[in-house]
Amino acid sequence: MADDSEDDPEIIIGGLQIDVLEGAFSWYIRSLDSVVSADLDRRMAHLSIAQGKGRITALLLVDDYPGIRPSQIADVLMRDRPATGRIVDRLVQAGAVRRETAPDDLRAQALFITPTGHRLADEIRDIVRAQEAEFFDFIPEADRDQFMRMLKRAYLNMRKKWD
Repeated sequence: MADDSEDDPEIIIGGLQIDVLEGAFSWYIRSLDSVVSADLDRRMAHLSIAQGKGRITALLLVDDYPGIRPSQIADVLMRDRPATGRIVDRLVQAGAVRRETAPDDLRAQALFITPTGHRLADEIRDIVRAQEAEFFDFIPEADRDQFMRMLKRAYLNMRKKWD
């Protein structure tokens, strides 16, 4: 007979239980985000421009969608435009992205990847793939697929609340 304690382990850290947080999705999400982000930052320590939430996503979006607007990146990141503008500014200052005036709206910016940014994006993709394979290797493949579906549903639901 299987040991059910592995399916629903009791959380005791240093002899302490975590009260109502043991049943709170938000506590686990924040805790996991903290550890995963620290690991990713460690793996990307040699790529200072790639560190910080939002920069990786923004860089990959610009690489994948030449001419993308900062407002579109803000929408994906679920951040306001000023915060996204600061992310884009850092990428431009680092020489990874360049701005142009959008051809269909002279008031809007269009963003394009530079050769440096493209090389950086490729390196980031390799690092993210390696982290996924190594950091989450304790999750069986079938569970990974299910967990990913749940995370995607949560993200899409949160987007509705963000809009």
